[in-house]
Amino acid sequence: MKIGELARATGANIETIRYYERIGLLPEPDRTAANYRSYGAAHRARLIFIRHSRELGFTIEEIRSLLDLSDHPERDCAEADRIATGHLEQVEAKIAQLTTLRDELGRIVGRCRGGLAGDCRVIEALADHALCEGSHA
Repeated sequence: MKIGELARATGANIETIRYYERIGLLPEPDRTAANYRSYGAAHRARLIFIRHSRELGFTIEEIRSLLDLSDHPERDCAEADRIATGHLEQVEAKIAQLTTLRDELGRIVGRCRGGLAGDCRVIEALADHALCEGSHA
């Protein structure tokens, strides 16, 4: 299939496909006699893997390592476990940060409503959250 067909089949942007080729995540395809890229099922499967991994927040280097393991099925999968465990820890830390952010915004919105923009309690509270302290509900 041509690059446009691969893009449609995977939901990837054409420039993203070319980028993944340039950085070595996606192997360069064969070329047709007319010099068009010719992708196969293996390219499609690999690109789907890359896109899904990116959607889950894995870094390019983590994906590169996972793909390397996938390319060598005889290897121990301890590295994949290490990568996934590290990523899980990062996700859990981000959830904790977002929970703190949600709570802080809840206090600001709940305690600092009303008035004119020049006297906006939300803006004041963002500058100094102590203005909205006292209610942790």
